[in-house]
Amino acid sequence: MTVSSDFKAAHEAWFKTRMDKLTAENGWLNLVGRWWLTPGKLTIGKGLTNDIQLPVGPESLGTLTFNGDDTGLFEPTAGEAIALDRAAGTFSWECDRFLLEITVSNELRALRIRDKESEKRQQPVGIEFFPLDPALRITARWEKLPEPMDLTLDTIIGLPVKVPVTHVAKFEFAGHQMALLSTYGTADRPQFVIRDLTSMDDTYEKSRFIFGEEVTEDSVVIDFNRAINPPCAFTHHAVCPLPPRENLFPVRIEAGERRI
Repeated sequence: MTVSSDFKAAHEAWFKTRMDKLTAENGWLNLVGRWWLTPGKLTIGKGLTNDIQLPVGPESLGTLTFNGDDTGLFEPTAGEAIALDRAAGTFSWECDRFLLEITVSNELRALRIRDKESEKRQQPVGIEFFPLDPALRITARWEKLPEPMDLTLDTIIGLPVKVPVTHVAKFEFAGHQMALLSTYGTADRPQFVIRDLTSMDDTYEKSRFIFGEEVTEDSVVIDFNRAINPPCAFTHHAVCPLPPRENLFPVRIEAGERRI
């Protein structure tokens, strides 16, 4: 199959951006842990006596006070206290070499910590791809639902989550009429969580992600060459959604990232 130099160059530029995000300080390679939270106080640090023990860093990083109303306070061992308030958008902060954030999954809250100095950010990831296929970059009809709906999705840890759905992408693929639901992302970059028969041997077994491009009022480009491994393929500290049944393909899609 002939692939133009422009198509290859566009894919290479996209992949560089993909890797920059994956290996960034707030990427998915440097997570050191995720801990479920309940109201109360937790000490954090490398020392053995801490409630949350880190593999690196100072013996005592600080103390987190978490309230049941999505507010709290982080008191670092060295430095000024940091007020936390989900409504104000202050549920993430930095301390020493770490990025800390409180994540939300329905009524549950968890503390997730990244190490900005982690060596994993510099190590080769080794992602392999199927051969590029321009025919697998398609333009789908982008249809707004008559009424937005809340869809319940399962996750890789068995925790159901509700997500809003407003649009569906319709197209024909290998003789099948598909209607993909966008369950995450943004209006100009909708995210599709999919799975196809390559998950049995060639791609990540739970799901892959694709982000829509060139979105208009009635169309969206879906490039299966840019189907990627989800964060859960790189770390067990991520909580990834599983695809809705509408996004399950009864065929192989030999495009995009292969299983790591």
